[in-house]
Amino acid sequence: MSFASPFLLWGLLLVPVALVGYWLVQRRRIKYAARFTNLDLLANVVDASPGRRRHIPAALALASLAALIVAMARPQAVVAIPRDDATVVLTMDSSASMTATDVAPTRLDAAKSAASSFLDKLPERFRVGLVSFSSSVQVLEEPTDDRGAIRSSLAAIDGDIGTALGDAIITSVGLAPDPDAQEKLSGGKPLFAVLLLSDGANSTGSEPLDILGEAKAAGVPVYTIALGTDGGTVEITNDLGQTQTFAVPPDRETLKKVAQETGGRYFEAPTEADLEAVYEEIGSQVSWEDEERELTAAFAAGGAVFLLLGAGLSALWFGRIP
Repeated sequence: MSFASPFLLWGLLLVPVALVGYWLVQRRRIKYAARFTNLDLLANVVDASPGRRRHIPAALALASLAALIVAMARPQAVVAIPRDDATVVLTMDSSASMTATDVAPTRLDAAKSAASSFLDKLPERFRVGLVSFSSSVQVLEEPTDDRGAIRSSLAAIDGDIGTALGDAIITSVGLAPDPDAQEKLSGGKPLFAVLLLSDGANSTGSEPLDILGEAKAAGVPVYTIALGTDGGTVEITNDLGQTQTFAVPPDRETLKKVAQETGGRYFEAPTEADLEAVYEEIGSQVSWEDEERELTAAFAAGGAVFLLLGAGLSALWFGRIP
């Protein structure tokens, strides 16, 4: 929490001063009461001692004073508010390595399943795009609010040879709206993020680390997920009908660099359950944004409530307002 006028918080010193003053007044009352020599007569005059509850109205008055002083200092706090203008592009690796079964049933099927869950968690107001890549890149769905179309295209993705990781990043970032035009329409730059899931090293097209400047210039964060384990393998049959086994560990270092350079985050998801958790976390990040809100009214209202409550209790119990 921060304050627009923090110097006014020095006024909180009035609270301990008032507390000491209240204590001195109570001591004086006790000394004055002790001057009565006929204690039996005093007991008959006073029906019942208020006990400790006599301090409650005073405590509420001090709490009200503290809250009102804090309100004068104009407290501010950062709160999360839902986004209304966000777009997320799902960029799915469909290369042959995604057929590896180290993530059941396969890496690609696990990714599809978790992506479908991710769509369930995203607010309906969000637009979603879908890009698939292997040796070439395909924009299966431009950003849209038609979740049915996204799900249909997602289910139709098949594995193929090659991994054009760099080209996939360029294509996905290219789906972002023109920042200047969007600022004029919405009054602020909308959030556009790419969620990239891949498991293999780039094998064709642009080198991923060479094109990150474009994503940074566009202000597009790329969240990356390295799916699979180091022991993952696939079997590929060549033109001669011979089957060979290839190791397909995820290229973690490249994916980490992509996320770091573009302002996104890097995740590892070796299982389908972990992948679903990653999607949920990313969804919570892109669904909300931090905004600084002033809490002056809340503290002022709290101070008023404390004051009214203390006055009410004093009137009810003692027939007077302190």
